[in-house]
Amino acid sequence: MSISSTNLLEKNLRPRVLLVGDVMLDRYVWGDVERISPEAPIPILRIERQEHRLGGAGSVASMLAALDAQTILATVVGDDEEGRTVGKLLDNLEINRRLMLTVDDRVTTVKERLLGRAQHRYPHQMMRVDRESVAAISARTVDQLLSGIARCMDEVDLVLVSDYNKGVCKGDLFPQLIELARAAGIPVVADPVKDADYRRYAGCTCITPNRAEAGRALGIRITTPQEGLDAARKLLDFGLQSVIVTLDRDGMAWVDRNGHSKLFPARPRQVCDITGAGDMVLSVLGYMLAAGADTASAIEVANVAGGLEVERLGVVPLTRRDILDELAHGSPAGRKILPMDQLSPTLQQLRQAGKRIVMTNGCFDLLHPGHIASLQEARKQGDCLLVAVNSDRSVREIKGSGRPVIDEQGRTEMLAALACVDYVVVFDEASVAGLVDHVMPDVLVKADQYTTEQVVGHESVLRRGGHVVSVPTTPRYSTTDLIQRIQNLPVRKRNAA
Repeated sequence: MSISSTNLLEKNLRPRVLLVGDVMLDRYVWGDVERISPEAPIPILRIERQEHRLGGAGSVASMLAALDAQTILATVVGDDEEGRTVGKLLDNLEINRRLMLTVDDRVTTVKERLLGRAQHRYPHQMMRVDRESVAAISARTVDQLLSGIARCMDEVDLVLVSDYNKGVCKGDLFPQLIELARAAGIPVVADPVKDADYRRYAGCTCITPNRAEAGRALGIRITTPQEGLDAARKLLDFGLQSVIVTLDRDGMAWVDRNGHSKLFPARPRQVCDITGAGDMVLSVLGYMLAAGADTASAIEVANVAGGLEVERLGVVPLTRRDILDELAHGSPAGRKILPMDQLSPTLQQLRQAGKRIVMTNGCFDLLHPGHIASLQEARKQGDCLLVAVNSDRSVREIKGSGRPVIDEQGRTEMLAALACVDYVVVFDEASVAGLVDHVMPDVLVKADQYTTEQVVGHESVLRRGGHVVSVPTTPRYSTTDLIQRIQNLPVRKRNAA
């Protein structure tokens, strides 16, 4: 990673982006599946909550907002309740929607996902129900959009196109958009739709197809990074200035008309959900280019951001701090240790993704097999395990001046290295009650040597409808006993030299 790219991310820049494309409304319906219908062999979803998020170009807009870009969104919605919901969501993110046109000859695209848990655990998508208009927008609507776009060209640094083939980018709009941008000297970066005729994107500064899309456009199969590089080179023949082919686990391949070409490898990831990875690459690439980064540096950062996104469930916008932390820590274990000021944003992202949060706490001095067994059992109670660790000061207050044996940095690093632990946070109080109240876990876990009433924080968890779970301990392991045994070991005298 170049120093200039890191410095650019650290600056409080607000590049100006015009985003053109198909906005959608993603509706998530969460619930529990507790029985099978007597009417047919289908699961019954008992709905707990419903959530609306921006999809399509709206997803890219939300990602740009999280990066602190100034975004103008040019799109079309129907004159319906879903369109009005899209408007409210955009307003909440302070996205300029003066070029969002409401028309009465089409419906707002809606993707409704039903997600159910079995036995209160692990949400899975059961079904998706779509409502959409895919015909090209009318000539009158095209003229209205282009007229507005022409008026704002002197207000933007870059044009991003998020084409989902729902009508906005079909027909005459795209070639005229390219001409407007070219006349104003504004670069255009587009994420192409699958199975499109790539002549549609002629004149673009850059396009970002994935390996499957690029392969279909060329009638080939892309299996290696070198084949991705070759495919990107062939796609230049469609009248493009540069091409980035995203290769999922293999990173990205980039070529341009000036003879530049490069492969950007990806770090191995624990893939949770690929949804939103393409939008994340487009938004970060657009942000970096609009902020003044060179293309290679922008691709490096977008490559990192795309990898981060697939580790999250659902579409989760990343901040510049998220990306900088990834660049700084590098290892998965390092990213698990949360400073206290990052705890709330992380919990919010987890809840937006529908994850069931499990929390446990302790000193974890001299990590031993009993701890491991308890933590592994705790992780089974939900989707994400947060371990709260007493600071060195609070351990001394609880255990005495001789403790801890291992300092808090060492203890958190050991816990973060465990596969069953998702996040670690250090707290300084002797009692964990305040932190439990702040975290609001779905499940609070403690060793079975305690009754529910003895578990600190149980009242607030139960009051919110959560659960307190006891996990079995391993009787032959105790930190205090281990320390005592070590202290009682005979000291072997060294032979005199």
